[in-house]
Amino acid sequence: MRPNAPSRAVVLACVALLAASPAVAARAPAPAFANIGYADWTEQEPEYRFYPGDTIDITVPSAPELARTGVIVQPDGRITMPLVAPVMAADRTITELQDELTRAYASQLLRPEVVIQIKSVGALKVFVGGEVGAPGVFDMPGDINSLQAVIQAGGFRPTAKVDRVVIIRRGPGGRAMMRTVDLKGALKNPLGADLVPLRRFDIVYVPRSNIAEAGLFMQQWFRDVSPIQGFSYAIGGNNGTN
Repeated sequence: MRPNAPSRAVVLACVALLAASPAVAARAPAPAFANIGYADWTEQEPEYRFYPGDTIDITVPSAPELARTGVIVQPDGRITMPLVAPVMAADRTITELQDELTRAYASQLLRPEVVIQIKSVGALKVFVGGEVGAPGVFDMPGDINSLQAVIQAGGFRPTAKVDRVVIIRRGPGGRAMMRTVDLKGALKNPLGADLVPLRRFDIVYVPRSNIAEAGLFMQQWFRDVSPIQGFSYAIGGNNGTN
């Protein structure tokens, strides 16, 4: 080693300081996030889709011995019935699940027909993120609105943009819909405010500065925090799979 040559640790420290300098940071390319295409907001109530924890009754008129009551949708989204392999139920409507079971029994019965009734539903969950005290997933204690969900999540942080709270909901065809709500006005006059009654799996996002942050939040959400395997707010319209 040459006399007075800087050590490797010093060199690495200098490189780190250089990389952190404003001049270098200004030239560093910013990460690219693709824009999310949201569907137009509608209050139309979509057809119910099953979720783990739901309980259903299943009858097979042509084979009464196959009937089962209190069939629970398992954590992996599947249900178990006699003579056939487990069938994916999560994220399927009653009609879709009936059709799937009918096809499954086609090799066992001459005229398969399956009838499904909902017996009970699991916890109704909403997701609250952004500038709130305790972001997370919350069970809905009955019918609640966006302001009540924020309060359940610890209330607003001082940095919250209260007048532009984002509500994201799964709409018809599986596409995500987005709208904003002014909860600042609701805090002043809750009786005259549009608080947006929430539905199962709604996402309430409180931005720090502007609504553009919601896009970054959703990118991470779809990549890392899917509610269950095989189920998501399918931007491209791809609903659950087997």
